[in-house]
Amino acid sequence: MTTTTVVHLLRHGEVHNPSKVLYGRLPDFHLSERGRQMAEAAAEWFEGHDIAALYSSPLDRTQETAVPLQKALDLPVVLDERLIEADNKFQGKTLSRRSIRDPEVLRRVYNPFQPSWGEPYRQIVARMVDIIKVARRAAWGREAVCVSHQLPIWMVRRAAEGKRLWHRPDMRECNLASVTSLTFVGERLAGVSYAEPAASLYVGGSSVPGA
Repeated sequence: MTTTTVVHLLRHGEVHNPSKVLYGRLPDFHLSERGRQMAEAAAEWFEGHDIAALYSSPLDRTQETAVPLQKALDLPVVLDERLIEADNKFQGKTLSRRSIRDPEVLRRVYNPFQPSWGEPYRQIVARMVDIIKVARRAAWGREAVCVSHQLPIWMVRRAAEGKRLWHRPDMRECNLASVTSLTFVGERLAGVSYAEPAASLYVGGSSVPGA
């Protein structure tokens, strides 16, 4: 009999960031009040699922998103660096449409296919695939949740669907507190699905990419 295992990739909730900083891997960026509500909504969405393992990126916003789920499941949260946000040379900056005229920005954006301003897309996929395999083994025949960030999750999805990795950031389907689910039959990827448990809490449409 073939075993079915599901690995869910949960994006963190909204972050308190009134200055609109591209926070990347910076510490001390925490969930906003609405972000905590999003985390609660995600935990409720997982009610009835047979979750056997829970992993999280070590950043504050992902750990805080995992808390309601950890309490509901009474499972330890395993922190894993492979789930962390993508490295980005613009981390700590506040960017706008006019930033493209900034020489410091221009010298970083010469290659959108890699991309030249951050962690290579293939590298992101490789580390995410590694932790997904770990989660799949830990939850064999059941389900696992990995709390991560928009770009790493989106890269895994595009790779799983056989699509090119370079893309338009404003076209990512990976909203706040969304769930991208990978279903495996044995070790074979059998399907990818997407859900937005916190959709009722979104304000102004999609969130800022790369958060």
